[in-house]
Amino acid sequence: MLVLKLLKEKDMYGYEIIQKLEELSEGYHSLKEGTLYPMLYKFEDKGWVESYKVSFDEERKIPRKYYKITEHGKIEAFNQDMAWHILNEKTNRVLRYIDNKGGGNL
Repeated sequence: MLVLKLLKEKDMYGYEIIQKLEELSEGYHSLKEGTLYPMLYKFEDKGWVESYKVSFDEERKIPRKYYKITEHGKIEAFNQDMAWHILNEKTNRVLRYIDNKGGGNL
């Protein structure tokens, strides 16, 4: 969900996604390349993102691969966001119940 939501803001290359996610979460979310790239490939297969390559100059011989969210990906990001909010709301409801009954003392 977080990767798709980041891509809603702008097209990004893999390492940029890793850096931004780590920065915004103050280091809490730290993806490794071995986790991110298979995820992005899966997103491409599902039609949630598209990729394209950009060459910046002659010194940089290998072009950067950017990822762009598709309309289908935006819908998926919205659905995942809604599912997260529902899960969070229901979890908090249970925790409030436990705390109000005095069972939340550790």
